[in-house]
Amino acid sequence: MAARKAIYLGTFAHCKTLQELEICPNGAIGVDEMGVIAFVDRHVKDTSGLEFRPGWEDAEIVAASESSFFFPGFIDTHIHASQYPNAGIFGNSTLLDWLNIYTFPLEGSFTSLSKASRIYNRVVSRTLSHGTTTATYHATIHVPATNLLADICKQKGQRAFVGRVCMDRMSPDYYRDENPETAVRDSRACIEHVRSIDPKFELITPVITPRFAPSCSEASLRGLGELHEETGVPCQTHISENKSEVALVKELFPKAKSYTHVYDDCGLLTSKMILAHAVYLSEEERALIKTRDAKISHCPASNTALTSGAARIRDLLDRGITVGLGTDVSGGYSPSILEEARQAMLVSRHVAMQDGDGAKLSTEEVLYLATRGGARVVGLEDKIGGFEVGMDWDAQMVRLGTVSGDGQGDLDTGLVELFGGEDWSECVAKWLYTGDDRNTVAVWVKGRLVHQVATYRP
Repeated sequence: MAARKAIYLGTFAHCKTLQELEICPNGAIGVDEMGVIAFVDRHVKDTSGLEFRPGWEDAEIVAASESSFFFPGFIDTHIHASQYPNAGIFGNSTLLDWLNIYTFPLEGSFTSLSKASRIYNRVVSRTLSHGTTTATYHATIHVPATNLLADICKQKGQRAFVGRVCMDRMSPDYYRDENPETAVRDSRACIEHVRSIDPKFELITPVITPRFAPSCSEASLRGLGELHEETGVPCQTHISENKSEVALVKELFPKAKSYTHVYDDCGLLTSKMILAHAVYLSEEERALIKTRDAKISHCPASNTALTSGAARIRDLLDRGITVGLGTDVSGGYSPSILEEARQAMLVSRHVAMQDGDGAKLSTEEVLYLATRGGARVVGLEDKIGGFEVGMDWDAQMVRLGTVSGDGQGDLDTGLVELFGGEDWSECVAKWLYTGDDRNTVAVWVKGRLVHQVATYRP
């Protein structure tokens, strides 16, 4: 379904800054046929006047119910689309053995396009159902399957960054690049495919994806750095997720000052680089990341599940480093950024037990990371993440459950239960802590309706 000129009427909420969550109970947001926000009214008392706004007489009216609100679409800055079948399967493993036991065998099977199609269709549909309007995907080394993921994202209408994974060592013989030249050649092929289906990268963007330093030779990293400089295409990788991994990088790259310097030395540490995890960064590394304006994807659920560690996000934010949230499926067990925001709050509280209360993240801050923070990570802060004139309408309608006098309520709207005395800030907090995908009843990307539950009708 294409975008339609529409006025979205009712309560809307979005983060204006890291600390400020704006909630407007009587709003009207006009979205044009290109899916761009044309006007935002914050004090609409008489809706009958909307139809007389010049040029909007025939606009569709999409109204939120009294227990619903509009919120910006979530931005997942780090997810492995190919690993979705393994979500929740990690046993007692930690990062490096988890890769060999669970991850490489699954990813290696994507030589089968029928399997890739089944999994990629599912993961895109599921992330959309959780309100994820933008996802930054790691695929596999396979060019046809990676291109298929880009095609599926475009067909389903999800804004996506799609990257072919590069690795020419420390992976099974059946699943690695033959040599550094192959890594660059096949990455270029995936970039050109995206150009063929979305020449201006309006919805789908290719992303250069060295898996992480241990699985890439220096020659491969340098080749990808040169490709990054040549094309201007963004990059994504992992960094300092696990102590054993950090030690391994030191062993494999003895001339580099640090893990971060490995990427910097190869021309990959730029303002268009997304670094996932960043749990064990030295003082010097944090300063270098800030200097290069590289971005961080915080993946708290995965870091807890794999016993990797607890990232000091407050410190990164205080330094002015850009941070967003990533599910890191399947190291992370859920495709929900709402769940990731919860985990970000909880991990920050565990950090606070050691570092003091200043480390704790607030409701406003984690919702900012899930939206505007993620938009900055992927370089789209002027287009998505909030409700401002000129931004794209990437949004979700969230419906909350109300409890009747007999204790029964709207049981198909997730776990959120409202008893009638909550103000809107309390409703949003309840949604953050107890909501799930059943609360997300409709999702739009660039004004196009891309997901709806059976009980929702626009």
